[in-house]
Amino acid sequence: MSLPNMNAPFPSMEAGKPFLPMEAGKIPPLEPGQPLPLLPPMAPTGVIESPWLSDTGRDIVAKVRALIPLIRAQAPEGERLGCLTPDVLKAITEAGIFKMSMPLEWGGYALGARDLVEVIGVLGEADGSAGWAGFVGVGLKNLLALGPEVVEEVRVDTQGWAGPSIVGASVYATKVGDARKVDDGWMVKGRWAFGSGCKHAKWALLGIEYEASVAGGSGRGVVVVQRDQYEILDDWHVMGLSGSASNSLEIVEEQFVPDHRFLDLAEFPLRMQLIRDHFQGPGFQQRGLAQLLTVTLTNIAIVLGMARGALSCFAEQAKKRKPFSLPYPTIADMASVQVAAGKTLAMIKVAAATIEGVADQLDARTAAGLDFTVDEESEISLSLAYAGNLCEDAITLVQKTIGSSTASLSNPIQRFARDARVLTSHGAIRIDPQSEQNGRRILGLAPFLMFGGAVPARGNQSSKELVNK
Repeated sequence: MSLPNMNAPFPSMEAGKPFLPMEAGKIPPLEPGQPLPLLPPMAPTGVIESPWLSDTGRDIVAKVRALIPLIRAQAPEGERLGCLTPDVLKAITEAGIFKMSMPLEWGGYALGARDLVEVIGVLGEADGSAGWAGFVGVGLKNLLALGPEVVEEVRVDTQGWAGPSIVGASVYATKVGDARKVDDGWMVKGRWAFGSGCKHAKWALLGIEYEASVAGGSGRGVVVVQRDQYEILDDWHVMGLSGSASNSLEIVEEQFVPDHRFLDLAEFPLRMQLIRDHFQGPGFQQRGLAQLLTVTLTNIAIVLGMARGALSCFAEQAKKRKPFSLPYPTIADMASVQVAAGKTLAMIKVAAATIEGVADQLDARTAAGLDFTVDEESEISLSLAYAGNLCEDAITLVQKTIGSSTASLSNPIQRFARDARVLTSHGAIRIDPQSEQNGRRILGLAPFLMFGGAVPARGNQSSKELVNK
C-alpha cells in the first residue's frame, strides 16, 4: 500500500458532508495524494460539580482561598503563640468559618458535609492549625445535644464572638475530670487534655466521671463550664499543629455546675439524634452515624488540604531551586522530581475521591432521611483514615524529593509534614485500630463496641444501638 503524501495540505471540512466512521479495527487504504479522513467534531468538555455544594459554601471557600497568603505568612507566629494569631482568627471569623456548623436559628449556615469538606480543605491548604480551627467549630453540635437552657445561655453569651463558641476536652478519654452530686448541680474538678481551640473560646464541654451508686446514671457525663471556671495550662509544646491551642484545661478548686449544664454520657447518642427536631439546615438533619462521619470527614479534610498545599509549594520551589548534585538547570527539570510530582498528584486525587465521595453520599442520604449502618460507618471510617495516611505520604514524598531546604522553619512544607504526622496520630482516626475492627468482622469475630470510628463506647454499652434506632 502506498503511503499518503504527508506534506499535502490538510483539506477543510466540506459543509454538509458527513463523516463516515471507519470499520472498527481497520484503516481504509489511501491512494497517493488522497487526504486523510476527516475527524469528527470534538465533544465539549467541562466539570460537573457535586450537587451538594451550596452557594454559601462556595462563597466561604472563595473568601478563605483569598486568605491563604495571610494565614501561611502568620503560621510561624501562630506556632510560637500556640494559637492562631489575632489577625488570622479575625479573618477566618469574618469569612464565616465559625458559622458553618451554627444553626440557621442562630444566624449560622448549617452547612452539609460536602461544603464543610471543601472549606476546611482550603483552610488546611493554608495551614494545618487553621484547618484544625475549622474542625473545632464543627463541635458546636455537641453543645446542642444538651438542654435548651444551657444552649440559650451559650448562644446569647457568644453573639459577635471571634472564634468558636465552645470547645471540647477529654469527653471520651480514659482520663477525665471528677464530679460529685450536690443539690441542684455538680461540684467539678480535674484536668482535661487536648482542649483544641481553648484560647479562642468562651465555653468548654468537659468529660467527667462520678459515683453512679450515689447519683445514679452511667457514671460518665459531660458538663458545660464558663471560661472563668477553668485555667488553660501552658503545656501545648508539640511537634505539629502547634497553633491549634490544644492545651490542657484544669480546675483545681471545685467549681459548681448547675444541673442544666450536665448530661449523662449514656444519653448523648440519642440526644444527638434529636437535634434535627429542633434546628433547621442540612447540617442538622443528619442521622446519628452520619453525624459521627461528618466529624471524621472534617478531620481528614484538613490533611487533604495540607497535601494540596504542600504540592503547590513544592511546584513553586522546584522551579526556582537548583539541584545539589546533578547538572540540571532546576530541580523541576529532573525526571525523578517529575515522577514524584505525578505520584503525589495521584495520591491526592485518590484520597480526594474517597473523602469527597463519602461527603456526597452522606449529604444524599441525609436529604433522603437515611443513615448508615454500624458496619458501613466502621468501613468508611477506616477508608477515611487510610485516605488521611495517603495524604501524609504525599506530603512526605514532596518533602524528601525537594531536599534539605524543607528543613528551614520558614518553609511551609516542613510544617505541613509535621502537622500531618500529628493529625494522623489522633486516636479517633488511627488506621491500625480501625483496621483491626474491620478485620475482626471480616474474620467472623465480633468487633469491639465503638462510638464513632475508634472511640470506645465508654460508660454506654448500648450507644450504637441507640444511635441506629
